[in-house]
Amino acid sequence: MKRLIGWLLGTGASLRRRGRLLSTNGVGAGAGAGFEFKFKFTLTPFAPSSAQRVSKCLALFALSLGTAHAADFDYRLTARPIAENVYAFIGKTEDFDTVNGGNIVNTAFIVAAQGVIVIDSGPSLRYGQQMRRAIAAITAKPVALVINTHHHPDHFLGNQAFADVPIAALAETRNGIAADGNAFAENLFRMSGDWMKGTEVQAPTQTLSAGRLDVAGRRLRLVALDGHTGADLVIVDETSGVVFAGDLVFNGRAPTTPHADVAHWLKALDQLDALTREAGFKLLLPGHGAPTGDAAPIRQTRAWLSWLSAAMRDAAKAGLDMNEVLARPLPPEFASLPVAASEYRRSVGHLFPAAEQEALGAKP
Repeated sequence: MKRLIGWLLGTGASLRRRGRLLSTNGVGAGAGAGFEFKFKFTLTPFAPSSAQRVSKCLALFALSLGTAHAADFDYRLTARPIAENVYAFIGKTEDFDTVNGGNIVNTAFIVAAQGVIVIDSGPSLRYGQQMRRAIAAITAKPVALVINTHHHPDHFLGNQAFADVPIAALAETRNGIAADGNAFAENLFRMSGDWMKGTEVQAPTQTLSAGRLDVAGRRLRLVALDGHTGADLVIVDETSGVVFAGDLVFNGRAPTTPHADVAHWLKALDQLDALTREAGFKLLLPGHGAPTGDAAPIRQTRAWLSWLSAAMRDAAKAGLDMNEVLARPLPPEFASLPVAASEYRRSVGHLFPAAEQEALGAKP
């Protein structure tokens, strides 16, 4: 059924050229169909031709559901309270596609005494605009600051909706957005289609550094780490006890590794783990997946990265080629983890060449 639905849907990716979006001629389906439907029916024996007609009808029904959701480009953002005056928008544990529109990320905001602090702005202009409307439904206070935790596109391409307020990030994050932002945007246009219409890169305007930050009457502690990217900002809200971990932590989803230094990432997780043992800690918000009141997502992320790093290293030492590494099965503990198979394949491309070089250099 999934193959049939995928065949009927085809790929309707949008392209953006010279700042203009060329509209799609249909709704595409990427990795992970991105829709669900439930139904009950009773089957009686019928001829194969009838079975084919029923299968096609069911596929078209599924297509209509996905199309109806995507056609209005509504992310259906719901501000979930995770602490007093702290809210999060929890994304799906999926890959980017033209049904979810890139809503696979966690973003958040803090309602401070003198204004709102936004933590990451989402994957598109539409997302940022809808996020801002959702914030306005909670409080009439103005947005005082937007913080980008790192330079991956699902965390900063909504900045455009906040162009009238200060946007801040670590220096290396600002450099990464300046260098790679347009390429990231083009890639999301390809994967998410018309959800991205009108989206342009809005770079941060202020530079953050590790230490205390007082903004809008709220004291934050900024912890500058790296590993998932070259600069990963962790934000500790000392009033609520919420730790905003960004993409250093994934919960119930396989981590992404396009700019990863796994050794550094594992060290960063140790520092994050220490934050969860501080007296004032109340809640951990990962970059992807559900928030928790403990360090379980840190342990899960560490387990995946430790296995992945060892798997790349062992395969390289064994002289396997990339196709052989790609064909290896996932261990049982990760087999049911959302998008594990696709993230493993991508991670082989990201990490195995370096493991090969390391193995070759270790030989006499």
